Amino acid sequence: MRFSIVHELKPLRNISPGRIRMRGTGPLGLDGAAAIQEALASFPGITQIKVNPRLGSVLFFYGDEHARALVLAFFARLENDARILPTAEDLAALRKSSPVNAFMPLLSYLFVRPLLPPWLRAGLAVYGALPYLWQGLRALMRRKLTVEVLDAAGIAASLAMKDFSTISMLTLLLGFGETLETWTRRKSLASLAESLALNVANVWVLIDGKEHLVPLAQVHEGDLVVVLAGNAIPVDGVVHEGQGMVNQSSMTGESGGVARTVGSSVYAGTVLETGRLVISARHVGDETRLTQVLSFIEESESLKAGIQGKFERMADLAVPFTFLLSGLVLLITRNFVRAASVLLVDYTCALKLSTPLAVLCAMHEAAGLGVVIKGGRFLEALHEVDTLVLDKTGTLTQAIPKVVEVIPAPGFARDEVLRTMACLEEHFPHPVARAVVRRAEEENLHHEEEHAHVQYVVAHGVASELNGQKLCVGSRHFVEQDEGVDLSPLVEAIGYHTALGRSLLFMGQNKRLAGLVAIEDPVRPEAADVIQKMRELGFRRIVMLTGDDDRTARALAAKVGIGEFMAEALPQDKAQVVQELTAKGAKVLMVGDGISDAPALSAAHVGVSMCDGTDLAREVANVQLSRPTLEGLVQARILSQRTIRRIHRNFVTTMVANTAFLLGGLLMILGPGTSALLHNLTTLAVSLNAMRPHFPGKQDDA
Repeated sequence: MRFSIVHELKPLRNISPGRIRMRGTGPLGLDGAAAIQEALASFPGITQIKVNPRLGSVLFFYGDEHARALVLAFFARLENDARILPTAEDLAALRKSSPVNAFMPLLSYLFVRPLLPPWLRAGLAVYGALPYLWQGLRALMRRKLTVEVLDAAGIAASLAMKDFSTISMLTLLLGFGETLETWTRRKSLASLAESLALNVANVWVLIDGKEHLVPLAQVHEGDLVVVLAGNAIPVDGVVHEGQGMVNQSSMTGESGGVARTVGSSVYAGTVLETGRLVISARHVGDETRLTQVLSFIEESESLKAGIQGKFERMADLAVPFTFLLSGLVLLITRNFVRAASVLLVDYTCALKLSTPLAVLCAMHEAAGLGVVIKGGRFLEALHEVDTLVLDKTGTLTQAIPKVVEVIPAPGFARDEVLRTMACLEEHFPHPVARAVVRRAEEENLHHEEEHAHVQYVVAHGVASELNGQKLCVGSRHFVEQDEGVDLSPLVEAIGYHTALGRSLLFMGQNKRLAGLVAIEDPVRPEAADVIQKMRELGFRRIVMLTGDDDRTARALAAKVGIGEFMAEALPQDKAQVVQELTAKGAKVLMVGDGISDAPALSAAHVGVSMCDGTDLAREVANVQLSRPTLEGLVQARILSQRTIRRIHRNFVTTMVANTAFLLGGLLMILGPGTSALLHNLTTLAVSLNAMRPHFPGKQDDA
């Protein structure tokens, strides 16, 4: 692959580093991007590396012309020999590595350093301090009083006192903290990448005017892929036929749907909200799916928790006060050692390091527990929510409903009713549609593609035409009120099955009732227990929403212990309920799995999707349950509460301990070296505490 410079800013008189953006002739893929990232990180003088695998773009900052020349030479060699990059196996081994190497400098400090002559120990101490001095000087030249400036000032004070032992200890602890943070971030993001991977196994391909279901792996460039409302787009390509609204939030950050018509470009991993598209494939395969994973990871890392941002701002604000206190001590006591002792103790390191580590490690732990949280602010929001709203079908009930009876209307054959309903429903991802198709397959009722285009009406049903007959399949509201079908021929059967709490799916043909299917939604065995636990965890109000009629909804709500519900709810009704609750001051956690739940999921403070829900629901949700159980809700709530409590405990520990060290320095009880050691040990202690698992032994190591 050939790379070229598309933008460059030269270093400005050593005040700011140089910056180069390069772009390749094609996409890099996730492994290629990670390999380039690792390779550039190994070059001296190269910082802030950002690689976009989808665009083939590489952005990096360099300190001097020598570093610039090294990188450009690297890309020149890469054009002719890709073997200079680490292989996928090398990167996999690197990701699985542990922070053992971080302990090597500690072992050297304890066992090798005492054996060295004094002049060599001093030289090594100064050499190790130079990078930190440079970082502090660079921040100061940008007129910023940051933690780096404070670290550099502490090291400079120790240099002025010729306290090389303190310098060695400071650089050792600072380096250990950075290594620990880097390793934790890499390990956590690798886990998130695995959890957020987009799975698309089979797709509909248009061949000779008919739709055929084929494995995604068999789709090639130029194939016509059919995507219906509610499904993820599995390929990068151009719209060949149709129109629709595409949710591109995972790719572009746009929150609303974007209109796509013939000639428009679409991307893998985005979701078709409404309409029908026939897409001419351009890029297919794992690369596009891995690009989606990377986009999710970049988004999740950028969505910082509010508490994290608050503590980081507090940390930066504390730096000038530390300098001021040290200056006052020097002015009053005229004792440089006392002033240095104050300078070597600050509140910033522990606050800036432990809080993001706590958030990221909690997200990593959640992924191992089957809960994918798409950003730190959603972890914090999980702690704040006080109202739980749940969809019924596929959420409180299992996502594999069963057809218990097929009842034809007078003048229609049972098998033909089931066959026709399956023919229409097989295009749609709702659990009820799957149940109908599954029952037809069990009875060996084949349903060839002979109908015209299927129109899907969200939360209502489907309509099509077969052999000149106008067909509609869907809810009672859709078939009776919207399509004008008289349901009186089966009124007794409707009453009987409704009293049992079963869902009913009706079929109309040319405005006549053809039959109905009674579907039983088995209640999730853990549902009642989860509802009770969520109440105990602080949820003051729990509401169930469903499109079923009042009797069916009431029967299910009684089984799981929910006293408040809304029946016959349309998508806009569900979203309106969430908005009304929010307007009254409630902080809503919404759980759903279907296309009709998407507006409510978006309107809630935290939207949670089930693992077997539709692609659209998983796309708009802030949290995904990657296991087919509601227990993840309980674990997510407990994890968020414990994480926030731990962050606050770390804050108190940091403030109390460092205040004590400051007083010790002021009263000459602690010297500069001891103050620095205790301060950095406190930072490491709260960071290690932030990384401790909240559910020891419960994570899935797979």
